[in-house]
Amino acid sequence: MNFSQNQFGQTYTDDVQSQSVAKTFMSSVFGWMFVALGITAVTAYLFASSPSLISQLYTESGMSIMGWVVMLAPFGFVMFMSFRFQQMSRSTLSMMFLFYSILMGMSLSFILLAYTSASVFSTFIVTSGTFGLMALVGYTTSTDLTKFGSILMMALVGIILASIVNFFMKSGTMEYIISILGVLIFTGLTAYDVQKLKRIGMATGEYQGESRDKLAIMGALTLYLDFINLFLFLLRFLGNRK
Repeated sequence: MNFSQNQFGQTYTDDVQSQSVAKTFMSSVFGWMFVALGITAVTAYLFASSPSLISQLYTESGMSIMGWVVMLAPFGFVMFMSFRFQQMSRSTLSMMFLFYSILMGMSLSFILLAYTSASVFSTFIVTSGTFGLMALVGYTTSTDLTKFGSILMMALVGIILASIVNFFMKSGTMEYIISILGVLIFTGLTAYDVQKLKRIGMATGEYQGESRDKLAIMGALTLYLDFINLFLFLLRFLGNRK
């Protein structure tokens, strides 16, 4: 009887400690994510409001070489960070993440040129609300979203391929369908990724210092991408072009 009580008490204590570690970890993840989003927003605004800066990316004849580099570089950054983060130091990884957020701001500056400021702001508010709600669901639900996440990842690959095909077909109907699926996929992925990161956070007691910080930065990158993509797909519905 005493053994059972001690065992129960130890289990309860371990659970509380795991929850506390997870909260600290998730606070770090969201902290990095918000910093990156802020940098992206400021960078996009600076480029969109400065003719001299935006002219480095877009010319009257179309996108410049620099513009293409800025558009394609973020993908390379994500792939490099994903495969090499364990070999990188915390400072190098954090600097790459922050520089990546600047590149994203530069590449997204066209949004402020193509859409009205009011519609961009309202879409941002809707995105924030949707993201926040799904993040809460992912953090609090007791349902295992692993299978759900696997289906969403396959669906994501599907819309990427469909987007490539539609780049050449230029079908308005297909673009509309892709946009709807994109909103649904990244709404679901937000909940899935938050739950996954919470579980990682509960296990970070095994990691110390730099390793835990690097996991938080990579988690922030994941949620940052969920937010940005959700925003872009919602903008197709809610945005008013100039």
